[in-house]
Amino acid sequence: MAHKFTFYNTLTRKVEEFIPREEGKVSMYTCGPTVYHYAHIGNIRTYIMQDALIKSLKYAGFDVKRVMNITDVGHLSSDADTGEDKMLAGAKREHKTVMEIAKFYTDAFFNDFDAVGNMRPDVVEPATNCIPEFIHMVETLLEKGFAYVAGGNVYFDTSKLNDYYVFSSEVEKEQLQVGVRDDVEEDTNKKNKTDFVLWFTKSKFEDQALKWDSPWGVGYPGWHIECSCISMKHLGEFIDIHCGGVDNIFPHHTNEIAQSESYLGHEWCKYWFHSNHLNDKSGKMSKSKGAILTVSLLKEKGYDPLVYRFFCLQSHYRKPLEFSYEALDQSVQAYNKLVRRVSELKNDGAVDEAVKTEFEEKFTDAVSNDLNTSMAVTVLYDALKADTNDATKLALVESFDKVLSLDLVAHAKSLLEGTEVDPELEKYILDAIQRRTDAKKAKDFATADAIRAELLEKGVEIKDTREGVKWQLI
Repeated sequence: MAHKFTFYNTLTRKVEEFIPREEGKVSMYTCGPTVYHYAHIGNIRTYIMQDALIKSLKYAGFDVKRVMNITDVGHLSSDADTGEDKMLAGAKREHKTVMEIAKFYTDAFFNDFDAVGNMRPDVVEPATNCIPEFIHMVETLLEKGFAYVAGGNVYFDTSKLNDYYVFSSEVEKEQLQVGVRDDVEEDTNKKNKTDFVLWFTKSKFEDQALKWDSPWGVGYPGWHIECSCISMKHLGEFIDIHCGGVDNIFPHHTNEIAQSESYLGHEWCKYWFHSNHLNDKSGKMSKSKGAILTVSLLKEKGYDPLVYRFFCLQSHYRKPLEFSYEALDQSVQAYNKLVRRVSELKNDGAVDEAVKTEFEEKFTDAVSNDLNTSMAVTVLYDALKADTNDATKLALVESFDKVLSLDLVAHAKSLLEGTEVDPELEKYILDAIQRRTDAKKAKDFATADAIRAELLEKGVEIKDTREGVKWQLI
């Protein structure tokens, strides 16, 4: 029997108990990346929190099946069907084919996705695999009177719905007005401002690279229909939880519900889980700002990607999180201290099962209470301070890491064996030591001191000895 589990359901706008359609089993769909560029660390925060949700549900006794799409066609530069196709823009920018772009950025996405300790979805499906499914859904929506053809394109008619603004009328209407103001090339084929494209044919995208035959002419799918069809293909007519970032709520998820429930004739998904933005001092992180801060770039700067995960887990998924290198450096120090503390534990006998159960219940309560990952981290600290033997503490660290995925025991083992946690970090440290040595030779002691301080900020202490410079994590 699974533990009682609650989280904030965006659809009902309240924290409520999660009750799946089939007892103990969870069908989950998560919106995947549009693979026209790198995923920035704000995108990755969303996937870290989804991963924590999945692992928390499993920890609480649920069996989870997760499906995720890869958008490799049809996502325009505005989520409201205007602008240039993002995939085509990426191909032009890099002088590659759309499929080369899709492969390169899909691989890059999963490199970063894996590096922060995420578990791969059970099913990952590129949109270009599902053209027959898209066409079938569009045909059915036309037959049922929920769609119309205009200017060669097929549109969903939102006026046929009793309530299009399912997540929150005021918020969505406000966001729509913002979209309309930004939309300098309003689509005159639409009957209503909120209508959206199901299938593009005759449009301004004459040089669209990916096109397929359809009953309405050669064309390609709209963005929103992808998730509905891929979800139904692998999870059937009902899903329990749909995940995404808060920026997906409108219009993407609103449109998904509109087309899915019109197609099916019944409620499609009962629970919606959305993670908030990662901001920097200038506001929300986005790809349109220019330079993209990725997990791979953090690695190049000497940060272990799991430290970024640790940074994210210490904040609540529904709160905006502000990123700064100062904050990340604090997480480095806290993480290194945690690894050092775990490395000091001795496997000294039998596990105290009563104590282990007591702490596991506290941990389950934390993650089951609207995914309170910061409280779950506090339970880990409490367990390390508890009046019990090291064997029990080690067992608890391993148990909690099924959700936290901070790889604490392996990192502690590496520390004890004198090998470094991360080769990228070791390279950064050795480069810094060399820069400091060069500065000292040039009698530039201010730079040498600055490099020592820089390392100390990253949780690395250096000592000058007769055998050379020695370093250790602190």
